[in-house]
Amino acid sequence: MRKLSIVAVAFLAVVQLSVAQINLKKAAGNINKAVKDVTGTQVQLSNEEIGSALKEALNNGVSKGVEKLSAVDGYYKSALYKILIPDDMKNVISKVKMLPGFENVETNIMEKMNRGAEKAATKATPIFLDAIRSLTFQDAMNILMGEKNAATTYLDKTTNQALYKEFNPVIRTALSEVGCTRYWSDCVNAYNKIPLVKKANPDLTDYVTKEALKGLFGMVAEKELEIRNNPAMRTTELLKKVFARQDKK
Repeated sequence: MRKLSIVAVAFLAVVQLSVAQINLKKAAGNINKAVKDVTGTQVQLSNEEIGSALKEALNNGVSKGVEKLSAVDGYYKSALYKILIPDDMKNVISKVKMLPGFENVETNIMEKMNRGAEKAATKATPIFLDAIRSLTFQDAMNILMGEKNAATTYLDKTTNQALYKEFNPVIRTALSEVGCTRYWSDCVNAYNKIPLVKKANPDLTDYVTKEALKGLFGMVAEKELEIRNNPAMRTTELLKKVFARQDKK
């Protein structure tokens, strides 16, 4: 009986050791986060490397996107991000352009709104970079393995309010500097003098700010998609190795 007890205890000890070894292997696999590079070689990536690579990719994409929109004609001549006349302004413009001195009102207003947005866009980069620097490893993994717009969604959630607060006064000043505020105010005042029309609001700042941000995040999404889909955009070995993990999902 005693011999059987000893055998049983020994058997249980072996089973427990085996289970412990399996669990250790699983834990090690999770910690190592092994991925394969383009040559098929096994590569070990640390949390820091994965986070650094993603931040590098986002820094590059955001900087290029902001640079493109903040350049002269970045908004104004963009097929996708040009700020258009809002619907509630079209009624004003349709009547005002028949008045002397306002024949080109639609073209002038549209150009001035976009010039204001281009000036404001120069303020975006440091706000984006602050958000990127604060990425945790879990944030980075969620973005890397998430949807094609996961980085854009993250930046929208974490920076939109700060960007609005930064853009709004700049847009207001920029619209004033390019003559849009006074020009639109003159248009609205002229329109409001027309008998029986519903009075219009001469303040364009909120509309242009929101449209400028919409274009900005559209450009960020465009750059994000490029680096996810185009291996040529991955300019360092670390970027290639980390995004190979995304390619395999």
